[in-house]
Amino acid sequence: MAKATHGKVARSIAILMALTFSKHFYLVSITSFYIFYLIHTFGISVQNAQLHLFLFLAAVAAGTVIGGPIGDRIGSRRVIWWSILGVLPFTLALPYVGLFWSAVLSVIIGLILASAFPAILVYAQALIPGRVGMVAGLFFGLAFGIAGIGAAVLGWLADVTSIEFVYHICAFLPAIGLLAAFLPETAKPKRARNRAKR
Repeated sequence: MAKATHGKVARSIAILMALTFSKHFYLVSITSFYIFYLIHTFGISVQNAQLHLFLFLAAVAAGTVIGGPIGDRIGSRRVIWWSILGVLPFTLALPYVGLFWSAVLSVIIGLILASAFPAILVYAQALIPGRVGMVAGLFFGLAFGIAGIGAAVLGWLADVTSIEFVYHICAFLPAIGLLAAFLPETAKPKRARNRAKR
């Protein structure tokens, strides 16, 4: 990445923090309330709902693992762009589909959305070189803080409205990914540069 001005770095970090908010606020809506949503909407058993949550969490774990290598290959900015904004059609569809497609969409959402976090960390560390610990602490702290606050806020919202309303509202959170368009382009990944030289 070309050397950025202090203002551009600050703006980019603010955008990355907004994207982290979008990602983790949506994730907490699933991890905390998905079981209740499935039971209330489809009338399934607790055990069946727990199985659906397991599928989602397994997809999140897989997405986190594969996000790093994909970022190495195509660049962190592209992964951030596609993983957060690219999940929007699936989150918008989730509140309107049946049980089977809810399971399918939750796996797709978990895979795509979770792949963003490694890319966000790598991109932020490239913006502020030599401050690996500070960057990691900032974004991990933000992620855990958002998860705690988000669970409380969404729980309150579900009490005063309904669990379905919560999922309809949260479905639009990935639209914050549009902010990724304002992130400066990074240098080409090493593999891409090597292929270009051949």
